[in-house]
Amino acid sequence: MRTARLAELAALVSGTVEGNGDLVITALNSLDLAQPGQLTFINSVKLADKLAASKASACIAPLDFTADQLPLIKVSNVDLASARIHCWLLEEPFKAAGIHERAVIGRDCVISSQVSIGPLACLGDRVTVGERVRIAPGVVIGDDVVIGDDCVLHANAVVAYGCVLGNRVTLHHGAVIGSDGFGFATDPATGGHISKPQVGTVRLDDDVQIGANSCVDRAAFGVTWVKRGVRMDNQVMVGHNCVIGENSILVGQAGIAGSTVLGRNVVLAGQAAVAGHLHLEDGVMVAGKAGVHNNQQRGAMVGGIPAIDIKLWGKASAAFSRLPEMLKDLRQLRKKVEELSGQQ
Repeated sequence: MRTARLAELAALVSGTVEGNGDLVITALNSLDLAQPGQLTFINSVKLADKLAASKASACIAPLDFTADQLPLIKVSNVDLASARIHCWLLEEPFKAAGIHERAVIGRDCVISSQVSIGPLACLGDRVTVGERVRIAPGVVIGDDVVIGDDCVLHANAVVAYGCVLGNRVTLHHGAVIGSDGFGFATDPATGGHISKPQVGTVRLDDDVQIGANSCVDRAAFGVTWVKRGVRMDNQVMVGHNCVIGENSILVGQAGIAGSTVLGRNVVLAGQAAVAGHLHLEDGVMVAGKAGVHNNQQRGAMVGGIPAIDIKLWGKASAAFSRLPEMLKDLRQLRKKVEELSGQQ
């Protein structure tokens, strides 16, 4: 772990120091857990009382925040600055541990000398592994896989044959890249299903992170493509031949059926589902548990099942809870109408 002067950390995030810039910072921590020598962060002036009670020695704060009790790094985006500083403080130089004696390495592999491959990891034939790659115990890598520089494959991750990982890709525990896509044809005479061969591959571009137990299926033909900077949470499902655009975010248990294309910076909230062969353009946001059944234009915000405009969905959801009362009123009005009609 690194240490730095407060002024150095401020320069890292283009922030302004208010107070002692020579203060040495050893770590970043939350308001409640921070200790002397550590840096904390505050997103709102409403948390000033908690900051006063914190043991932190300094704080990252919004531009409009003032505090007399401790030095500040003032920034326009506290979350972004905190993340950058935290990553920098935790960064450690790569130390190559080499290939563990209990790892299994196939034929004709090209493996950099600057790697750490743990026990019981299994690499197939003709695998290429770049510089400063960490492969944890129990990882399985199929034949003809290419892994770029600075990748981290956590325990029990699987990269099936022929897949390609760019630089700085992270696969968390149990992630599966390149399992067969879900494709079959049904025989109407027997009701049986004939699986369609899935002979494509998966490509993960630079700086992609795949969460624990998430699955990205290989293409039936061609490539399932996850583009640069994508973040997938745990238990996310991406079907065959999908394309996930740059910097998109897929939250836990989101699912995308085959051949759907997501543009740049698309956000799927938890348990959102997207049907197959659709196109969600740049900046689309899908609310949690929503079911998207049609194409979505750039910047659309949708929710509900089936997914509709988020404002309309909000009004419909609010009305849903009042349906019993509205039904009661409707029955009373119908009864009065019938009474008035009988008097004519």
